[in-house]
Amino acid sequence: MEEQLISACVERWDFNWLLHRATQRVGAAFADEIEKFGISLRSQLILQALANEEVQRTQLKLGAMLGLDKTTLTSELDKLERQGLIQRVPDPKDRRVRTPVITDDGRELQKKAADALAQVERGFRDRYTPEELATILKVLGDLARGEGPMHGSCI
Repeated sequence: MEEQLISACVERWDFNWLLHRATQRVGAAFADEIEKFGISLRSQLILQALANEEVQRTQLKLGAMLGLDKTTLTSELDKLERQGLIQRVPDPKDRRVRTPVITDDGRELQKKAADALAQVERGFRDRYTPEELATILKVLGDLARGEGPMHGSCI
């Protein structure tokens, strides 16, 4: 029965369906790997942004940069703060504004998780020749920068 369902799904080959299935496959591999670190892919994205920032960003600016709405970002920041991976510091100019700051533990976990995710990505990239990979990256980049509406967060 399961084989029939898989077969029925695989027989669909239109462009949107193929992109969606490829995204699901890659996303599942990344989600399985990041789960080992006790955080979500969104949390890793936030930690990565905070670890790479030279200038601190308010929660509002961080959310806009990552394409995360206020509710989603707040929920993720709450989880990260409970785990001791970030702390939210009040802005000295406006106490209503909070600036998320990565902790040393957060920086260490983010680095280990990034290394593990890079290995997962290498596994996908290694399936292709350098020429094929260059074409794939060009096409995906063109699609990502293309015209038309963008809905949802970046992850």
